[in-house]
Amino acid sequence: MTSRLPHPLRFLARTHLAAQNSKATPSGPLHPAASRSPGAARARPRHAARYSTATSPEGSSALQLYTAPTPNGRKVSIALEELQAQYGLAYDVHPVDIGRGTQKEPWFLALNPNGLIPVLVDPSRGGFAVFETAAILLYLAQHYDTQCKFAFDPQTAADAHSEMLQWLFFTHGGIGPMQGQANHFLKFAPEDIPYAKKRYLDETRRLYGVLDIRLDGRDWLAGPGRGRYSIADMNAFPWVAVHGFTGIESMADWPHVQAWLERTLERPAVRAGMQVP
Repeated sequence: MTSRLPHPLRFLARTHLAAQNSKATPSGPLHPAASRSPGAARARPRHAARYSTATSPEGSSALQLYTAPTPNGRKVSIALEELQAQYGLAYDVHPVDIGRGTQKEPWFLALNPNGLIPVLVDPSRGGFAVFETAAILLYLAQHYDTQCKFAFDPQTAADAHSEMLQWLFFTHGGIGPMQGQANHFLKFAPEDIPYAKKRYLDETRRLYGVLDIRLDGRDWLAGPGRGRYSIADMNAFPWVAVHGFTGIESMADWPHVQAWLERTLERPAVRAGMQVP
């Protein structure tokens, strides 16, 4: 499968397929069996400069990310890697073994009653917990992207801010659920249901077509002119990037999306975030 993908996307396919076969164990202060050793959580390096005015690695506790190697989890790890590179924002990673149902245990349900990853816990704000990927991205933009490097100011760039929200929720309500259902019926369903496989695969392809229309003549999903890289792109990228896992081996039908995938993957923080945890 991966040999047919453009070179940068082979990296993603290998990463995603390896993640499907990996097992992780939960850790962290909110898990009853968490190790207290220095290796219990994946500590992020602290940068020496460019701290956000909202936080500083020296002055506050690192953000705590409870996640797994899925497209939804990697939306948030990409955003955190971008914020770390821009501001020096620190975060720790606590892998959650969704194969064993760790996300349904009482300690995790106390963070997210819906029992899904990812969850972000912010110790610098009283241990405030945020779930749902779009909500987490907006939370990070609100509190930690103080220079609006990855979002748009609703007061001074109202139209761009609205565009960002539109495309953020386009993925949240469309690509993610539809491609996720396609993956389920194509890869994991206990019985073969041809209608369901065709239904969700066709809808995923249709949504890729919507993205292709938007990206015609643009580099990024939101913003004036050719657009500017934002959390809207971070939200969509991890799902579309693993199209091969969904059985869509070629992106030839959507050349603008293909170019956007390659453009996004050129960012070091994206490459780093796609390997967390």
